[in-house]
Order: sequence, then structure tokens, then C-alpha cells
Amino acid sequence: MTDIARLTDLIEQEVSASGFELVRVKLFGSDDERTLQIMAENPETGQLVIDQCMAISRRVSDAIDAREEAGDELIEGAYRLEVSSPGIDRPLTRAKDFANWIGHEARITLSKDAEAPAGNKRTFQGDLAAFDDGMVTVEDKKLGTVTMPLADIHSAKLMLTDRLIKSTVPLDTTGADEVEEVEDMSEEDAD
Repeated sequence: MTDIARLTDLIEQEVSASGFELVRVKLFGSDDERTLQIMAENPETGQLVIDQCMAISRRVSDAIDAREEAGDELIEGAYRLEVSSPGIDRPLTRAKDFANWIGHEARITLSKDAEAPAGNKRTFQGDLAAFDDGMVTVEDKKLGTVTMPLADIHSAKLMLTDRLIKSTVPLDTTGADEVEEVEDMSEEDAD
């Protein structure tokens, strides 16, 4: 059995030591098809470039291997390690994520044991209206204003909208000048 809390603690230490912030750790799949997904970001840009993903991947992999060589198995069995930037339609996992993305549309799902603030409804979608003192307020498209404790949220992510795309201009374009355009050859040209 994997102790996700201990694993997350180790990963967060390694990501922080690399100068980045951990956004999310998720282990999913079953048997030999499991994936350990790490999302991190550069605090200055809110994203990662490929070289940064590779550096985090090597550092985390080495740290997990060292623990396992010392007899502390953090992940039982085989898995694939995946390190990425959170992307435009990013998950919202930290208090600062909810505060930073006020005014943008999100989909929020409450934990199963949380008291639903609006009858039996546990999933809400609408603009994030406020984040104050651990409480998230969303303007749900069907119910109007709904406020819930951050601690009761199981998952949340930004929805891809034109407004979000316009507000998320890449800050780091490393490698963009290396993109090479290749002419598409038609079947006639290939003969």
C-alpha cells in the first residue's frame, strides 16, 4: 500500500529544493499501469518548461530510489513517473490558487463526507467570486452564489474559456524559437 502523505512530503521537499512549488501529487491506475503524476510550477511564471520537468523528475526519482535502497518502500510495485506544468485549465489545490484565479470559471466537487451547501448538490460550476478565511465562493451557473469551506473540496479545476486563454499568456517561451516548420508533402510529391 502506498502512503501518499509520506510520498507527497518527500516530493514537496525535492520540488522546493529545486526552486519550484508543488501543485499536486496524484497516483492513479492499477497493477503495472500506475502513474505517479507530479504537477509543479515556477513561482515566477506559474509554469514549467521541459528542462525543468526533467530536472524535477530526476531529483524525485533519485530521492525515491534512495529511500527504497534504505528499505523504505514508498510505492509498492512498478509505476511511471510523470512531471508536468499544471497547464491553462489547471487544478486548484492550494488556498492561493483559489485567491489567484478569482473571476475565472471553475468546476468544484465536494468530498463525499462534506455537508453540501446547496441541498444534495456536490458539484458546482461557475466563476470563482471570492476566497476569504478558508471559504470559497462560486457563482454557480444554476444555483447562484454558493460558499463552501476549502477543506470540504475534493477536487477543483479551472475551465478552459476564452477569458482564461486571454489572461494566460506564456511567460516563458524557451524553445519557441527552435520550432521548425516542415512543409507537408502531398502523396504526389512523395513518389
